[in-house]
Amino acid sequence: MNRKLWLTAIIVVVVLLIAFLAFPRSETESTQISTTVTKGKFDILVFASGQLEAQNSENITVPDALKDRDIRVYEIKITDIVEEGTVVDSGEYVATLDQKAVEEEMNKAKEELEQAFNSFEDAKMDSNLNLSNYRDQIINAREQVEEVQIVLEESKYESPSVIRKAEMDLDKAKRKLAQEIKGYELKERQAISKVERYKIDLKQKQRRINKLENVYNSLIITAPRSGMVIYGKGQMGTKIAVGSTVSPWMPMIATLPDLSSMLSITYVNEIDISKVKVKQKVLLGIDAIPGKQLEGEVVSVANIGQPMPKSDAKVFEVKIRIFGDVTGLKPAMTTSNIIQTASFQDTLFIPSEAVFENDSLQFVYLDNGKITKQIVDLGDKNDNYILIRKGLKAGDKILLTEPKNANELTFEGMDIYKEIKERKAREEEKAKKAVEQDKKKSFKLQQKKSSGRGGMIIFG
Repeated sequence: MNRKLWLTAIIVVVVLLIAFLAFPRSETESTQISTTVTKGKFDILVFASGQLEAQNSENITVPDALKDRDIRVYEIKITDIVEEGTVVDSGEYVATLDQKAVEEEMNKAKEELEQAFNSFEDAKMDSNLNLSNYRDQIINAREQVEEVQIVLEESKYESPSVIRKAEMDLDKAKRKLAQEIKGYELKERQAISKVERYKIDLKQKQRRINKLENVYNSLIITAPRSGMVIYGKGQMGTKIAVGSTVSPWMPMIATLPDLSSMLSITYVNEIDISKVKVKQKVLLGIDAIPGKQLEGEVVSVANIGQPMPKSDAKVFEVKIRIFGDVTGLKPAMTTSNIIQTASFQDTLFIPSEAVFENDSLQFVYLDNGKITKQIVDLGDKNDNYILIRKGLKAGDKILLTEPKNANELTFEGMDIYKEIKERKAREEEKAKKAVEQDKKKSFKLQQKKSSGRGGMIIFG
């Protein structure tokens, strides 16, 4: 009995297998997937994660005295800083900067001051000595004049030639005396100038020490007002911490944010950035507070992109102002941002995968009882769907997969293709004219600048 049941079952399976092989379903029926053209609201959204930041904040930076070039401390380390998130009152302690760096410069400055003082004293001594020698020379020249004067007076009874010689000797002695006096005056001015230079240098060295002492006394950083301490960022975008280096050119230590007004700072890739504009609405989620949703608005879009780490792609900074109750929000919290870049009411759209294209045409496989390649005029798109300007109507059935006989199907809607081609031609012509106008404006401006530089003027 059991053998008969097994035999019957085997015969049934064989018959079914033969029937399946003899009458297979068409590939079109088994593999084709279709959908219909939808009409309704269509939103174009850009998704980007961001980080909260206060719209307004007061910066805590290195002391202004450290920015003076005379200090010569070009960078300084943070040796201590309060924990991030600490709430401080105005005047309370925030951080300490490395005192050793200033002490080293102060020791050097004191050595330079001592050297300058010694040079100043040496200059005074040299001046006094040199001027004393010149004064002796003047005395000698004066005595020489008196001696020659006596000789001239005693020679009045001598021959004319002797008298003439005495007169010449007197003139020569007087000239030498005048030269010595003039030379002394010059040397005196030089000596005074030299001593004055050393004196100025000495004052500058002393002034630098005074500045260094002022800097040394300002290395304990306090809060300019009450608020929550949020660490600043260094040159590489990393957060400030103990051991971080700050400088007059990168002075940020921390900020005291105003938590009553918040921004979400996000970065949008270069593919989507052209869609993002100021004043567009944004829906924000706070990762740290599940279920909390806020509304916002784009307030700025960067004009220049920045490279992503370890990638050739670029991203653009976008700032989003947050509306509503921001209680509980803190800087550096992560946000999920949905930017509504466009919204269309009562419009046609289809899945993006339903659109096919060749070298020049974009089309869909329209199934209206007979499958045809329907040329379509496409509009904007989001992540999953694309707008239809022309070529389809609501409820039309379209294929999501290419039919087996796709190469044999004919195109419909060549008039739409012609319109698209003419529109593109007009747009290209418009863009070409705009470029030519810009070139003409640039040329005229250049001519104006050239004529304004002056040239040869010919008077009639």
